[in-house]
Amino acid sequence: LDLSNCSLHSVPSGLAEATAAIVLDLTQNPLTTLPDDSLLGFTHLQSLAVPLALECPGGSDAWQDVTVDRSSRLCQGQRNPCNSSVELAWPCPENSVCAPDGPGLTQCLCDHPFHGYKCLREDTFPILLFGGILGAATVSLSLLLWGTQRRKAKTP
Repeated sequence: LDLSNCSLHSVPSGLAEATAAIVLDLTQNPLTTLPDDSLLGFTHLQSLAVPLALECPGGSDAWQDVTVDRSSRLCQGQRNPCNSSVELAWPCPENSVCAPDGPGLTQCLCDHPFHGYKCLREDTFPILLFGGILGAATVSLSLLLWGTQRRKAKTP
């Protein structure tokens, strides 16, 4: 994805849709900052070129090789932060596993069959019970309103 020399002053909002990009070039743009979450989801990104004034997202530890030339900084070989020897700032809760979510970013995914807040719920969502209660409440309320409001309806 070549966004070089596009007069970008900030990261475009549509960039979030290009998470499958492997190469991204942001050089020759007057970018002043590159927000940490601007490359959220870019797990396949292997080569990123940014203006010299910017650091590689996630820091140099998030990349295998950082090369600086006269006008740009090239970040190559995105590292998996879950496999590093450095302990994560936010360790994943029990019943979950760390997964990369972009340069220097991680996410915690629940192990099967756990789900919900901090992966504390086990099994699947009770769809039939939820749907049954919701349906019964809807029908009951509808009948109640129909019965109480029909006398107010005028007949021709």
